Amino acid sequence: MPDHIFKKNKLEEILNKTKGKTLGEVDKNNIFDRTKTKPKITGIAGDVIEQSVLEYPADTKQEADLLVDGIPVELKTTGIRYSKKDKKSVEAKEPMSITAVSPDTIVNEDFGTSKFWNKMAHTLFVYYLYDSDKTVTAAEYANFTIQGYQFHQFSDQDQEILKNDWLIVRNFIRNVAKDDIDTEYPKISKLRNQMMYMDTAPKWPNRPRFRLKRTVVTNIVKEHFGVHFEPLKAENSFNSYAELDHKLHDFTIKYKDKTMRQIAIELNMTINKNPDKSIAERLIVKMFGSDKGKLKDIDTFNKLGIIPKTVVQTNKKKRTEDMKFEPIDFNEWSDKSLNFENSYIYNFFLNPILLIVFRETDKDTPLLDTIFKGFKRLTLDENLLQSQLKITWDKVRTLVWNDDIKMEMMHNKKGQIMITPKTKLPKMQNNLPKSSNYTFFIRGTGSNAKNKTLNLNGIQMYQQYIWIKGLYMMNLINSTDYI
Repeated sequence: MPDHIFKKNKLEEILNKTKGKTLGEVDKNNIFDRTKTKPKITGIAGDVIEQSVLEYPADTKQEADLLVDGIPVELKTTGIRYSKKDKKSVEAKEPMSITAVSPDTIVNEDFGTSKFWNKMAHTLFVYYLYDSDKTVTAAEYANFTIQGYQFHQFSDQDQEILKNDWLIVRNFIRNVAKDDIDTEYPKISKLRNQMMYMDTAPKWPNRPRFRLKRTVVTNIVKEHFGVHFEPLKAENSFNSYAELDHKLHDFTIKYKDKTMRQIAIELNMTINKNPDKSIAERLIVKMFGSDKGKLKDIDTFNKLGIIPKTVVQTNKKKRTEDMKFEPIDFNEWSDKSLNFENSYIYNFFLNPILLIVFRETDKDTPLLDTIFKGFKRLTLDENLLQSQLKITWDKVRTLVWNDDIKMEMMHNKKGQIMITPKTKLPKMQNNLPKSSNYTFFIRGTGSNAKNKTLNLNGIQMYQQYIWIKGLYMMNLINSTDYI
């Protein structure tokens, strides 16, 4: 049992006094003094809450930190930040490390009495605002403000999903023979393709730990700060990717070879005359019994971080277009103290991609008349991210650091300056990684040549996004089976 015993009302009284104060202001035991000799020390925010606010010494036991009204409660001091997409919205700064996997002991555990569930059954989150676009030293955490706290319990469905994730790891370890440890344990990181709410980090031979994915922590944060996500109805819920695939397969059987228009009519959906590809995501949402516009508005899908993408192929399964993903946060990309593995974009592409595949019947098939062929779910290989995505990441960082971003006029084959049809201004292009040389490349989008809202090294340009080359996606899609 935990050694640090509190009454809940007394604990709330202590934490209420910290709201709106900086970590430095509540550090009455001078925990930040350690940063004078160790500027890169990790976990300083949690140390301050434990040792200066709740006033108990640090420990490394694999059990919950507190005993609150007789219930074991794990304390997690959690950084939040403003969303890059919506400055009024907050999100988790990073995934949440929970506890060591401990191969020697997990093989003899059951989920309900496991060290993992002892920590996660009841949790106390204390939130501080990581109010910086750059990575800061440990000492600078003293300026970050405590935003509040939350006693949290996972729903019954979330418990089942966490249990399934935990069992995937435990059963994997149980099946590793002692003679195969060096060759098999490194594969533990690849289990993320099967796990819904969790993964493990760091990679073997470093001792891996269970951690909640950043999307799960962000969901908890947003719910606490007033954002509501719609729960799935019982008949549409699922606790594993196998169950999700089964439901998607059922949808495929029901709607395969029907047009977008026919499916929308069957689902009683109102559609515009000339819709864009986002209609496909709305169709899936409707199949799951919701009237929300996006999968991320549904609780379970929001936690999964699934990336829905519509694919329209020719009748010969060709011409998959370049695929657009996230806007680039150049403040983060150019942060010299940030490792690639800790970047938002790397962790974003660890999420599964759900492809909704439609096919044209002829050369000029309108979108609403394309034929639904089914779903494909894929996860980008980590080696691809470590090579191809990192190449793009490194190239962009080098260009920014060296102040080598350029904007040049575009010329046609005859050497003439190209002109934009709307504004009659010269067409311009930057020297960021292009699809001709990169699998992951950078491209800007805007309504017209005057809508250049991004200032990068003093150069005005469109907001820039990360894309994946269409040829690579076409090969990947065609080599992936339908669900």
